Amino acid sequence: MKISAAVLEEFAAPLNVTELELAEPKSGEVLVRLEACGVCHTDLYTASGVDPSGYAPTVLGHEGAGVVERVGEGVVSLAPGDHVVTLFSPQCKECVHCVSPKTNLCLAIREQQNLGYLPDGTTRLARDGEPIRHFMGTSTFAEYTVMPEIALAHISDDAPSDRACLFACGLSTGLGAAMYTARVEPGSTCVVFGAGMVGLGAVAGCRLQGAERIICVDLSEQRLELARGQGATDAWIGGPDTVERVLEETRGFGADYTFEATGLVQVMRQAVEAARMGWGLCTVAGVAGKGETLDIIPRYLITGRRVCGSSFGGVKGRDQVPQLVQRYLDGEIDVDPFISHRITLEEVNDGFELMERQDGIRSVITFG
Repeated sequence: MKISAAVLEEFAAPLNVTELELAEPKSGEVLVRLEACGVCHTDLYTASGVDPSGYAPTVLGHEGAGVVERVGEGVVSLAPGDHVVTLFSPQCKECVHCVSPKTNLCLAIREQQNLGYLPDGTTRLARDGEPIRHFMGTSTFAEYTVMPEIALAHISDDAPSDRACLFACGLSTGLGAAMYTARVEPGSTCVVFGAGMVGLGAVAGCRLQGAERIICVDLSEQRLELARGQGATDAWIGGPDTVERVLEETRGFGADYTFEATGLVQVMRQAVEAARMGWGLCTVAGVAGKGETLDIIPRYLITGRRVCGSSFGGVKGRDQVPQLVQRYLDGEIDVDPFISHRITLEEVNDGFELMERQDGIRSVITFG
């Protein structure tokens, strides 16, 4: 079938919205008609050329939601008409990682996915007979996409796609960092560094976990106001004295849980140093630049602080994304404030420009 899609032709150049051929789903694959897709920083990171694992040409986009159109042979968990959220972090439910409660990093299709291919080592996207690679196994900057069954979460039909798509990456990453990676305990004190999509999700996750005090730190008053709406009890403008201030507010101990959601290594260090002596846990969800390293003074670790990373918030996608979406439908998570701009596929480059200007939290592409 012919589809319209946004192709990264070469790094550091605008995406090209053009016509491609999309082949039918093969065994274990699903054809999805996209209804909405968020424009995420990871897409911009790859398009810029600084991502060491990036490749071109490819159809970008990974924060998608839509409806199943057709299924390939052997697909049992999905049927035409099902509403789904795309998962760049799949869940096969069979590999050694999927059966462990310790991680969400499924190994089943990781190798081919990282190379831009579907599990059989080929693509379903092409232009004039030349293959176009899939991005993060999703390629949702397109009217339709073909994806593995294990990389789709079946959600309630009641969830609007323009909200549900945010659970495909940024929102779930933040929520999960608090709920599944750190496992924030009721009555605790939390500090979230960064009030973008991931940071705001972490604030909401801390609230859902019953944290008593949630301090959000950012440089934008507007974003900090959004953080208050997600449950932050305190909103601080960040600076070099932030760690000192956290210590002052916690009788010199530090916060039970800290979360880093900026990708800036100097902020990561603040998050480590603001964690409580004895049992403080710093969860790093931000993605640092190529070649950057994090400096940690060993005595912070020797005196009981821990540091962990969080990919997709530790969320096991097929099982837990539908649960998170349901909590939104139940009124526990306010998603509307995250959507700052609604754009068309043809305006995808505008979405990147808005992001670079830090204008709003998320631009959402709507199709049709």
